Amino acid sequence: MIDLIRPLSAALLMFCAGFSASALAHNPMCECKAIDAGQIKCTGGFSDGSGAPGVTLDVIGYNETILVAGKLGADSTLTFRQPETEFYVLFDVGPGHAVEIDQADIAPP
Repeated sequence: MIDLIRPLSAALLMFCAGFSASALAHNPMCECKAIDAGQIKCTGGFSDGSGAPGVTLDVIGYNETILVAGKLGADSTLTFRQPETEFYVLFDVGPGHAVEIDQADIAPP
């Protein structure tokens, strides 16, 4: 019986280790740039180079109101008019996997 448990334990350990490594290998990434005086373009994706079409990207005011509720398009981008109030961008891939970009970190055109 013990001879059967050891190989199963080793196989389970290898499976879990492989799953953890692959889950950690795809970290979310997002970059936002001002494309002119009034518009900002954000591009989202993952550290493995894959895109993120359909993933939520919201523009949120400092008072926590959602100013622009959006999702990345087929090209993994979202362009929006720059809010007149202070804001940050939240690229949210899921629990524990989000990127925040403060307006101060978005360079002018």
